[in-house]
Amino acid sequence: MNQKRILIIDDDIPLTQSMRINLEDTGEFEVRIVNESGAALDAAREFEPDIILLDIVMPGLDGGDIAAALKGEPALRDIPVIMVTALVSNEEAGEGAVVSSADQVMIAKPIRFEKLLQAIEERLAGVL
Repeated sequence: MNQKRILIIDDDIPLTQSMRINLEDTGEFEVRIVNESGAALDAAREFEPDIILLDIVMPGLDGGDIAAALKGEPALRDIPVIMVTALVSNEEAGEGAVVSSADQVMIAKPIRFEKLLQAIEERLAGVL
């Protein structure tokens, strides 16, 4: 089976470990975690992910800076990104809700795994 590669860029270590375990347990994904924003671009270049899960608020470079840098590199610009954020309240978006626009997909923290998995599958298929 050809596993899809997911790069998780988030400074929340317990969250990233939980996401890795749940995603790898499906048997569909190989997951790499980067907990320091400064290492994000090098990790993306080296790992060559099929999709990136990117926290918006992190020390150092924030998710917006990293997303812009990814778009600025020809080898990385077409990798789909799902922004992971606590900036959208559960009341606004519903717990673990997925919010999408023409060029951005966000999933609200706290993350519900079923919603995350659905967003990943749809983003990889080009639906989101």
